[in-house]
This record gives sequence, C-alpha cells and structure tokens, in this order.
Amino acid sequence: MVILKSPGEIEKIRQSNVIVAEILEVLRQKVETGTDTLTLDKIAEELALAKNAKPAFKGYRGYPHNLCTSVNQQVVHGFPSRRPLKEGDILSMDFGIFYNGYYGDAAITVPVGKVSEVAQGLMETTKKALFLGIEQAVPGKRLSDISHAIQSHVEAAGLSVVRKFVGHGIGKALHEDPQIPNYGKPGMGIRLKPGRVIAIEPMVNVGSYEVRTLEDGWTTVTKDGSLSAHFEHTVAITEDGPVVLSTTDGGA
Repeated sequence: MVILKSPGEIEKIRQSNVIVAEILEVLRQKVETGTDTLTLDKIAEELALAKNAKPAFKGYRGYPHNLCTSVNQQVVHGFPSRRPLKEGDILSMDFGIFYNGYYGDAAITVPVGKVSEVAQGLMETTKKALFLGIEQAVPGKRLSDISHAIQSHVEAAGLSVVRKFVGHGIGKALHEDPQIPNYGKPGMGIRLKPGRVIAIEPMVNVGSYEVRTLEDGWTTVTKDGSLSAHFEHTVAITEDGPVVLSTTDGGA
C-alpha cells in the first residue's frame, strides 16, 4: 500500500534527510588515499548520535554496520573494513537514519584521488540519470516514467543499469511501497500523486547489469568485475513538482 504523507510528515522526513545529507557531506570530505571505510562507518555513527538520530541500517535485517561502503566493483551493501582506500578507487556510501519517527536515506559515489576517465564518466552518468529520474516525479506521471528516464540516459552512455535492486517509498518505515525499478517502459505503474515520498537510487555498471552477492550475504558485486556507481535522493512529490529532501538545505 502506498502511503501519502501530509505536509507535516514531509517536513519531518525532510529533517531526517537533511541530517543524512550533512553526514554524507562530512564523509565525502574524509575520503582520501589511505582512509579506511571502517573509520568512515564510526564517524557516521558518531555524527548521527550527536544529532539524536539512530543509524537506520545497523541491525536492519541483520546488517552489521551503520554505513554501506561499496568500493569499485561492489554495487551495494558493502561492509566497511580496515582496507585502506587507494588512489583511483571509487567509493559508494549509502546511509540512513531514523529521527523523530521518520527515516532519511541517501547515497553518493565519490572518487579517491584522481580516477580514470571511465570511472569519472560512470559517476557523472549515474548522478545525471538520478536527476533525470527525479524530473519525472511530478503529479500525473506514471511510476515507470522515472524508471525509463534513468535507463534511457544510462544506456545511451553505453553503460548498464542494475535490475536486481530498486528504489522505494520511505517514511515511518525505511522501505515502503512503491518499489521503483531503474529500468522499464514509460507510462506504466501507479499514477504519481502529491504526498508521495520516494527514494530514487540508480545503480549503474560499466559492464553487464548482472550482479552476484558474496558469501557474507550482503555485499553485492558486478558479475563481470566492472566498476559500479550508486546515487540516491529522497524526493517528495508536490503539486509544484519534485522536491529533493536529502540535501543540506532539504529543498528549502
């Protein structure tokens, strides 16, 4: 069931997402050669607790960490580790919190030092695809218009969009209906209405869209070993169009 949010609820979801955005910005600035992702995980937890927010992922369906850190060919749900980041790596960080009864959720992919043209193009294409999807989040459109906009941009760039994982509704639960694939034909699915709050999150691979999950039961990697990037924003659909909540100003 898709739950429409009142303006007051959207404001609370916005507050949660501003905290997420602020923490991701701090983490982005900490990413450099030699940094390890377990340190980033600890920073994320400390910053959340300082805001009286609870990290959303730790313990969620058994996930053991606060922050998802996925390096290079890791697509999503990577475990933080003591492995130092190397020059040329790319790091996807997915983070969520629970604050004042509502969840926030966002993801970014950042370079470690100087990266290859392929890696840079991958990140730019994925981020652009996210915003093209967001542009479709307007009343009267169909859910798959978001999906189609993402897929079209990604494939025009010669890349592939991961099909195993989807975006989702968000609010009092971290994952609510509807599910939002990052591929599909336009004009399909539910009609978009004001009050819907959704997390749109394309995951894009340089090679094939096929992925596999490692023995830890969480870390998902590209099947062909190619690089992958992930960007995510939480978005409110309003009468005036989409409002990105997961920025440091929360769309204000």
